[in-house]
Amino acid sequence: MESRLRMLLVLAGLPEPVVNHIEYDDWGRWVRRYDLSYPELKLAVEYDGRQHAESQRQWERDVERREDLDVEGWRVVVVLAKGVHREPERTLDRVVAALVAQGRPARVTSDEWRLHFPVRSTPGS
Repeated sequence: MESRLRMLLVLAGLPEPVVNHIEYDDWGRWVRRYDLSYPELKLAVEYDGRQHAESQRQWERDVERREDLDVEGWRVVVVLAKGVHREPERTLDRVVAALVAQGRPARVTSDEWRLHFPVRSTPGS
């Protein structure tokens, strides 16, 4: 799903994010990895699958991680499956807003993503 999310961003004409960027501490130890990021802007775009909500341990780690990122000045855009499958345009709007908020002028410049991300409806909608 992280690859599909990256494709959505790139096909929309947004700046290409760094994939699996790893941060190290002052002693060279691995601290964290981002699915997709713009390290120079301190912006991460993270895909959270179902396991993030179903596992208490995973949820607790995610909360602690996001609090650490907040302290360090990182902005995190969390994308769920519906953000790729049912709401890709909203996901693009969210990432554009985050890029702008972090100081990078951005906008969707291509509709090519629409060919690869047709909006799926949900039953009853």
